[in-house]
Amino acid sequence: MKNSFVALLIGLGVLLAPALSANTTDPPDDVGATVSHDAKGVGETVKHDAKVVAAAAKEGAKQVAGAAKEVAHAVAAKSKEGALAVADAAKRGAAKTKAAVKGAKPDKSDEKPANGPAKEPAH
Repeated sequence: MKNSFVALLIGLGVLLAPALSANTTDPPDDVGATVSHDAKGVGETVKHDAKVVAAAAKEGAKQVAGAAKEVAHAVAAKSKEGALAVADAAKRGAAKTKAAVKGAKPDKSDEKPANGPAKEPAH
């Protein structure tokens, strides 16, 4: 009896094996729809995340541009101040040169040298 029971189980396994293997390889009909739905969800999430990153990058670029503009204005203002100082010095130099050519004494209103005015020797 034991041999016949084992033989029955083997026979049953042989008969059911193709049917069971067919069920395990073919996914149910709704699995394709689920996978498609999941893929769409992932795609929408990636798209949303990309938009968030792009918006953050745009905002960062605006901040950098604003800071660069402020620095450029500060540099331009300092350059203008420097140019005006150079122009004033050139005008004073031209006036001194013109006065020296005419034989007049130069204007004493200019700043004195750091070591003080030069003294003439006594005779």
